[in-house]
Amino acid sequence: MYRKILFMVICYQFLVSAISVRAAEEEITSPISFDIQLLNWNTINEMIPRYSKFTIIDIETKKQFKVQRRAGSQHADVQPLSVKDTKIMKEIYDGKWSWRRRAILIMVDDQLFAASMHGMPHGAGALNNDFPGHFCVHFLGSTTHKTEKMDFSHKLMVYKAAGHLKEYLEQMNPSEVAKAYTAGLKEKDTTILRYISTKQEWWTALEPIKNIKINRLQEPDHQQFEQALQIDLPIDWNIYVKNEKPKSINKELVIIRSSPLEPWKVKVEEPLF
Repeated sequence: MYRKILFMVICYQFLVSAISVRAAEEEITSPISFDIQLLNWNTINEMIPRYSKFTIIDIETKKQFKVQRRAGSQHADVQPLSVKDTKIMKEIYDGKWSWRRRAILIMVDDQLFAASMHGMPHGAGALNNDFPGHFCVHFLGSTTHKTEKMDFSHKLMVYKAAGHLKEYLEQMNPSEVAKAYTAGLKEKDTTILRYISTKQEWWTALEPIKNIKINRLQEPDHQQFEQALQIDLPIDWNIYVKNEKPKSINKELVIIRSSPLEPWKVKVEEPLF
């Protein structure tokens, strides 16, 4: 038993170290694939039954805290285990609760699984932890209560946690790239934006934005982009900025690639807002 525990500790320390090294070398916050499993929600659902406890590791900050699953059938409704765990979680969100999705790993015994969480307390809570409610943890194939579909931002974060985000984005068609770009703006995720756009210097302007929703996206026919190197996609956004009324912005996203074998990217020449 002692040897098994020691082996787990060494593996975990190596994982965290490897993630930090790769982030420093590539200037991204996506982990290497070291014993990280990308499993479907139906499988995970059985591995973390109600009242089970596990550890959440935030990919970007490397901070970790313990939680307990309390409910949830389409995804896991969880709560921080203690006041200390709530404090760590709030630090991950820069001291303010937020719906922003984040890529995470969950550690169950000696196994690591790719997942995504948001940071907004809502609904009921039952633990003495200074957390007013619960928050949601999503896995590949888990769905939301309102749509019964997987939240796209959560899906991107799950792939990011698994180390497969770049590969996933590179397989997208132009309209999917536009949706992923919108998700990157919405979640203020520089890893997504770096992979999928041509210019990044204006990202600091995203800070006041609370939410971005697509009202309309004109999706081209497959034959239009099969051999094309540029596609212009009309898109209508609703932009929600702190302390301001919602704004409706109409744009024409220019989606480009250098050859039919290369992935599509959003051409950015100036700030969008």
